Amino acid sequence: MQQHVLIIENGEGNLELIAKLVRRSGLTPVGATSLTEGKARFAQEMPESFLCAIVAYALPDAPKGEAIDFAVGSFIPTIATTENLDNDIRDKVLERDVVDYIPKENSQNYDYLNRLISRLEKNKSTGVVVVSTNRVLRSKTVSLLQRHNFIAFECLTATDALQCLSEHKNVRLVITDNTLPDMTGTHFVASLRKAFSKEQLAIMGIAGGKGMLMSAHFIKSGANDFLRVPYCHEEFLCRVMQNVEYIESVEEIRRVANTDYLTGLPNRRHFFYMVTVQHQNLSEDHALALIDLDFFKSINDTHGHDAGDIVLKAMAALIEFYFPDEIISRFGGEEFCIYMPSIPLEEACERLEDFRKVVENEVIQLPKTDIKVTCSIGVSGVHTQRVDKLLSLADKQLYAAKNSGRNQVKCEPPGVTQQEQASLL
Repeated sequence: MQQHVLIIENGEGNLELIAKLVRRSGLTPVGATSLTEGKARFAQEMPESFLCAIVAYALPDAPKGEAIDFAVGSFIPTIATTENLDNDIRDKVLERDVVDYIPKENSQNYDYLNRLISRLEKNKSTGVVVVSTNRVLRSKTVSLLQRHNFIAFECLTATDALQCLSEHKNVRLVITDNTLPDMTGTHFVASLRKAFSKEQLAIMGIAGGKGMLMSAHFIKSGANDFLRVPYCHEEFLCRVMQNVEYIESVEEIRRVANTDYLTGLPNRRHFFYMVTVQHQNLSEDHALALIDLDFFKSINDTHGHDAGDIVLKAMAALIEFYFPDEIISRFGGEEFCIYMPSIPLEEACERLEDFRKVVENEVIQLPKTDIKVTCSIGVSGVHTQRVDKLLSLADKQLYAAKNSGRNQVKCEPPGVTQQEQASLL
């Protein structure tokens, strides 16, 4: 990760204010109040260690943007700052290959700068597809995206774009022209919406001409946004950021909703979703295991609830390590669940027995002492298309393991009556 941000600002007050924003983003400011000092500070670090530069347009020894030229010429993504919103200076700044420019006239602009710094790191793993046969428009759009560190993919047709989306799962935004060789932009947007919801993929339409209804056609066809060509540099980047951040916000909400807050494992809700979506037809050879820590209450009573949390996190880490390809979950309390598709019951039981021994021998470090724990495991492998029935039968086996002395795996298929067997189908 690139940790440094070069700051060349006019005055110690401006320098310190922007340095605080940089630190808030978890980055290290490398500051200067003149171009001469900025060059010297830059020379002391590895060029590859800089994520970006934040540079004032006017400095005592560089009154007309010479410091911006230095940063851009050093191949650092450069954000320019100005004292106020001056159209002449804005035009001079945007003639250069800067990421963006920030007028330092109010606090909201500083908030935008803070978002922009954070985005430059995130964008390195974020894909954007640009679809247009207009070479000039396509090249300009891709160039602006690359200044923001986005991974930009160029496509000439809707078919190429669909292929690109299938190959690159990191794409969060599609920007499409309306005039495509194989279909109109609005038809392309409509076809995308059949495959991707607005929470999965943002779409921005762009079009020239004087037709005032084109924006409405794009939005009604499923686009999130629309921009008329020729577009304003700053408006384009603001809209791109807003659309990408919307997708990321939805992803974060889903992640939080589907994740156990303590261990980071998928929660019970997400477990059922994964099993039913990924395995709509459960295989005949499969196994489901319920794992329960033995005497967990006594750990909380003896060492405190913080110690209990440490034990649960350690258990979750072991499950993640030994069952990386299975569907796992913390079901609640000290109970965990593992679903093993396409694995015969006998093989699953052998793996779970090995895991039980690992848990038994694991030393867990608490703040004041080290402890060991054991677990009981119940496994079901009956042929059924109902995951709730698998869980019910695994729970019976877990209950048997607890009643038989704990610290053991119970894998024998439970006795199933004809009535119960019919209910499994």
